[in-house]
Amino acid sequence: MSYTIIKKLPPIENVIAAFPLSTAAEAHIVQDRLEIKSILGGRDKRLLIIVGPCSAWPKEAVLDYAQKLAKLNQRVGHALKLVMRVYIQKPRTTKGWLGPINQPDLFAAPDIEAGIRYTRQMMVKVVELGLPIADEALFIHNAKGFLELLSWVAIGARSSEDQEHRIFASSLDCAVGLKNATHGSLKVAVNGVIAAQHPHVTVFDHYEVQTQGNPYAHLVLRGSNYAPNYSVAHLEEINHYMQAQAIQNPSVIIDVSHDNCLVNGKKDHRLQSKIVLEVMETLKNRPDLKTLVKGFMIESFIKEGNQSVNVQKPEDIDLGGLSITDPCLNFEETEKVLLQLAEIHSSC
Repeated sequence: MSYTIIKKLPPIENVIAAFPLSTAAEAHIVQDRLEIKSILGGRDKRLLIIVGPCSAWPKEAVLDYAQKLAKLNQRVGHALKLVMRVYIQKPRTTKGWLGPINQPDLFAAPDIEAGIRYTRQMMVKVVELGLPIADEALFIHNAKGFLELLSWVAIGARSSEDQEHRIFASSLDCAVGLKNATHGSLKVAVNGVIAAQHPHVTVFDHYEVQTQGNPYAHLVLRGSNYAPNYSVAHLEEINHYMQAQAIQNPSVIIDVSHDNCLVNGKKDHRLQSKIVLEVMETLKNRPDLKTLVKGFMIESFIKEGNQSVNVQKPEDIDLGGLSITDPCLNFEETEKVLLQLAEIHSSC
């Protein structure tokens, strides 16, 4: 194999011991996972909202955002189940920054050991604020030390057709959202949910094991081929496939970012609020689809927009909550749309 050893990583148990969870936070995660499953199963009528930065960096701004979101949660928790995006791994179409777990310091070489400590500490602090958190399962062999912190997991558009990720999803105790692939086939997207709900025999940690299947695996619509896929026609097609395949707890989360908010091939993050409200208006007269759509995913940070990660000096980077990957709504706009959404949903 063609690689050079840089260094041996410390046992993950050492990192967990350095940044432990309180007993209260552990119990909170158990409860959050149950509540999310209840929403997906239709027993809890709240909407599931996955919201937060495109990428969880820098740590100080992420924690500032988390404190704001925790306060907002007190106002909307009766109608919305807020889960904060704390995405520490970033898939790249070709190449680029892979997230804080790989490179916590943008102006230093990648350092995974430092990244593991940086991200574990950050995630623990967010959970201790009382917020459930979500991350994307990108490098699944590094899950220990992080997976136990998560209340919801995403399988991204570039991974959802990968058999290893589907099997991984089928083994998890928490709900998993599989995004439609970038090519856009909804039938293939539903196939991913089928695979994740099914038991598999595989190898984990040098053991032959059988996964139990994840009955709360569901679909996340993120648009495809530079076009949205949250229309009534798209939802009807998904509903047809899910019914035909007897999907357990049939559920869709609409990601109002990515290809769902493109204008002339360019992402317009400001459309996210409009899309949320547009979908809610559409669902008013479609009770069959309303039971299918269980919530939304929103990319949001403290400041609006984004900035380039390719700068020459540290002082050129805004550390105050401006995304270094995809553009985000600012917190004020996020608060506004979530308050509107809570009011609309409560009145339905």
